[in-house]
Amino acid sequence: MDEEAKPNPNADAAPAAAEAAASSPPPISSSESAEGKDKEEEEEAGDLVEKLVELVEEIAAISDFRKAYRRQFCNLSRRIRLLAPMLEEAKEGPRPLPEVSYSALRRLREALADSRELLRLGVSGSKISLVLEREKIMKSFQDITARLEQALGLISFDELDISDEVREQVELVHAQFKRAKERSDPSDDDLFNDLVSVYNSSTSANVDPDILQRLSDKLQLATISDLNQESLILHEMASGGDPGAVVEKMSMLLKRIKDFVQSRDPEMGTPVNTTELSGKDNMASPIVPDDFRCPISLDLMKDPVIVATGQTYERGCIERWLEAGHDTCPKTQQKLPNKSLTPNYVLRSLIAQWCEANGMEPPKRAAQHHNAPASCTAAEHSNVVELLQKLSSQNLEDQREAAGMLRQLAKRSPENRACIGDAGAIPILVSLLSTTDVSTQEHVVTALLNLSIYEENKARIITSGAVPGVVHVLKRGSMEARENSAATLFSLSLVDENKITIGASGAIPALVLLLSNGSQRGKRDAATALFNLCIYQGNKGKAVRAGLIPVLLGLVTETESGMMDEALAILAILSSHPEGKTAISSANAIPMLVGVIRNGSARNKENAAAVLVHLCNGEQQQQHLAEAQEQGIVTLLEELAKSGTDRGKRKAIQLLERMNRFLMQQSQAQAQAEAMAQAHAHAQSQAQVQALNEAQSQVEMQVEQLLLPTTSHLSDRRDG
Repeated sequence: MDEEAKPNPNADAAPAAAEAAASSPPPISSSESAEGKDKEEEEEAGDLVEKLVELVEEIAAISDFRKAYRRQFCNLSRRIRLLAPMLEEAKEGPRPLPEVSYSALRRLREALADSRELLRLGVSGSKISLVLEREKIMKSFQDITARLEQALGLISFDELDISDEVREQVELVHAQFKRAKERSDPSDDDLFNDLVSVYNSSTSANVDPDILQRLSDKLQLATISDLNQESLILHEMASGGDPGAVVEKMSMLLKRIKDFVQSRDPEMGTPVNTTELSGKDNMASPIVPDDFRCPISLDLMKDPVIVATGQTYERGCIERWLEAGHDTCPKTQQKLPNKSLTPNYVLRSLIAQWCEANGMEPPKRAAQHHNAPASCTAAEHSNVVELLQKLSSQNLEDQREAAGMLRQLAKRSPENRACIGDAGAIPILVSLLSTTDVSTQEHVVTALLNLSIYEENKARIITSGAVPGVVHVLKRGSMEARENSAATLFSLSLVDENKITIGASGAIPALVLLLSNGSQRGKRDAATALFNLCIYQGNKGKAVRAGLIPVLLGLVTETESGMMDEALAILAILSSHPEGKTAISSANAIPMLVGVIRNGSARNKENAAAVLVHLCNGEQQQQHLAEAQEQGIVTLLEELAKSGTDRGKRKAIQLLERMNRFLMQQSQAQAQAEAMAQAHAHAQSQAQVQALNEAQSQVEMQVEQLLLPTTSHLSDRRDG
């Protein structure tokens, strides 16, 4: 291919999997086995106690809790810190631990881990969310308190060899948890009622300023830093999957507090980015996903561009940064090897799609006049006109030569592309797409590809009716022509409205076929075009019905194809569509997706997790969660939640939450089944006893009847 217009995917290369084969160990005696088992239990117990010590240290380091529930957070933290001496002594305790103590310490570890997350929420969570979701927060306090009390009650001080002094301290903590379990500290009802009052007011003007002042003080939302931080937390909640209505409610409350604070101190400027859906004051704004915001301005991006480090910024913001003399990436602080800016067409399309779905006007890009190519010279224009005359002739040789020359000219410079387009070459080239001459057809479709890189030519190609002709070449042309047809469709689909036109043209089945049996370059061109087309919701079903899912799954499993990155990226898009989810489910893809999360690149793990999030939701949620759990996904998700990409972490956390709910439901169902089985067995036993008693009664009645004199016996006696 001569030249293509492709965005920089910035995808991580899939790492080569290197596995060492372990030799079989020699046989060991039963005594050696027992000794090894004891040693293993001792090491596990040591690791467990060490983990408990680390958890308490992490909890001790958490401070500066929000005013809402500050007393509850401080009490929980203080009581947990008092357990540190016991755990330090337990580190030196006897090994192996008895099963009862080991089980108690495991329960304590789980309760402490959840305590740590709750306390972190008290430091870095949304201040507004903490108040509005008070029932959920108080339930978490009660649940964790009960679990800590239960775990401490099961610990044997003698088995852990705990000193009397430390024992007394832990017994005091245990008693405090027990009292706290039986009674709950009251939440700040006034603060909650103030927030509800503000939310229920029809306009900001109707809100009592005294209430807003109290909220600003109590919630510590009085400075630009406070307000920005709260706004960012709400954005993260929205992108992390929190219910949209809840987050919108919080966003509206934050906006009213912000307006109040700003009215008292106009010099603060506009501290929070909260663009509303409409001019109505009582309508909450949709929360803009973080990925759609410029890291510099935090505003929704209009013209996203990629810098050399792979980060995306709003063009105007990064240009001002570079013009100020900086040579580093603002987000990563890495030195930029060059200052080139590549348009992020895919992200721009996603932003436009999101705006449309939320009833917002898509952001308009500032005109880039300084990037427009200069007009061609008279000599260049004359040369192009001469080539067009040859292209329009009936002589096959002239057509082939002129198409080849235009292909080369369009490859060389933006000025040439503009000149050829202005000269009216595009309609003539389009008319030759159906030619039977293979070379001419290759030249024509590649010339259109090169011309389409210039934005104004995209519209000219579409209005000239080129799409059916390009699809014709995609279906029946040579392999080179098919490759460049796919690339042309991708280039044209960068304009959002063209996605609809191309999707309706029958291009998608032809692209799926090229992805399945094309050359390596053809497969990549097809994958890039399909990815961009499937961003539009209306094309997803067409792609699934064209058989795209099995092809993508095959590319993921065939590592030698080198197409795993592209395939998983498209699967992540299609899994959000009902037909796509059904097709992936029918293909039994769970083991493959778990395998990617286990061994794939960071970007591939992220996309595999995104697919699983969609699969593990809906009618087959229980089935898919059970299958993923059998594949050992829990540990993999915990690792991804710690060290994955930002999006990968969010997806991993979502899956872990669903998995935890599923496992809890499974445990409850199992316990209920066991209770029912025991009740059934008891009922059967009672029935058997009753049946035996009835049988015994019948036997006794029969014996009594045999012993009674009969009527004939009485008659004999009268006759005698």
